[in-house]
Amino acid sequence: MHSEQSLDLIAELKGMIHDCLKDHVSTDEPLAILDFPDIRNCGDSAIWLGEMAYLREQFGKRPAYVSRMDDFSVEDLEQIMPTGPIFIHGGGNFGDLWDAHQDFRERVLKRFPDRPIVQFPQSIHYKSQERVRESARVIRRHKNFLLLVRDEESKLFAEKHFDCQVRLCPDMAFCIGPVEPAQPEFPVLAMLRSDLEKSVDSDGAADPGVPREDWISESTTSVRVSKAFGATSALLSLKPAEIRLRKLDAAAHNRFRRGIRQISRGRAVVTDRLHVHICSLLLGRPHAVLDNNYGKIRRFMAAFSGGSDLSYQATSLDDGITWARAQAS
Repeated sequence: MHSEQSLDLIAELKGMIHDCLKDHVSTDEPLAILDFPDIRNCGDSAIWLGEMAYLREQFGKRPAYVSRMDDFSVEDLEQIMPTGPIFIHGGGNFGDLWDAHQDFRERVLKRFPDRPIVQFPQSIHYKSQERVRESARVIRRHKNFLLLVRDEESKLFAEKHFDCQVRLCPDMAFCIGPVEPAQPEFPVLAMLRSDLEKSVDSDGAADPGVPREDWISESTTSVRVSKAFGATSALLSLKPAEIRLRKLDAAAHNRFRRGIRQISRGRAVVTDRLHVHICSLLLGRPHAVLDNNYGKIRRFMAAFSGGSDLSYQATSLDDGITWARAQAS
């Protein structure tokens, strides 16, 4: 159930997002969003849907051009919108941990030196100082890059290394607003990463009565069908850009619904995924949080969401499960 405190927190964070972005979106000028997350991770789809909800609710508009990394076309973008800002999808891939996204981001900065480019909120993490210096060179040459970051550590890092405007901004998924949960099936559900960001504490012994899952498994058939229906809904427009937008947007809705159904199965949740934490807040579900392997969740909660009575920063997996069991009962 949504408490008054959790509803107030969601509204406050949406207001902070608008304060960061209101001067960078125009009702008169088209915009693009690049790096659509056509991947299984439901959290990335939550970010995308928040980006779309923000543009719709605050400005009554949609992007004129969208693309994934692998189908981006300079020629198509310039033909569809000769002017206007370019936005890059938010998330946790600014740096060299997920270097394909950083490579793409820097190619865009190099290719469009005269366009305003806005990076939707990101967490920053680099392992290589040489890669930091290369990113800094690319950003310095651009001159019109707004970098939104999701925590104070990322802000301090960016201000130290990058010659651009940097602002602290909540994650765009909060623009989805409160979400109604489904009926729970278990007292406690552990939603734990299985990728290279997984918590150092998540491999410990866990209660055998607590289901342990991740949300990166999906039915490819279901996603394909949702894309097909999305594309079909735009056929009358005969505009390839609109067909692509509806196809990708439908895939994001499909993945987000899957993630919400999965989280809802626990009366209380234990997680080391940032967007399970965020979606649990949107659902009004109590949840214990372990950090990921480089501090992303701790840093985000310190900046924005750590004061919620729905969340508990656990010291270990067993500690989180103990807390969640108490909440579920």
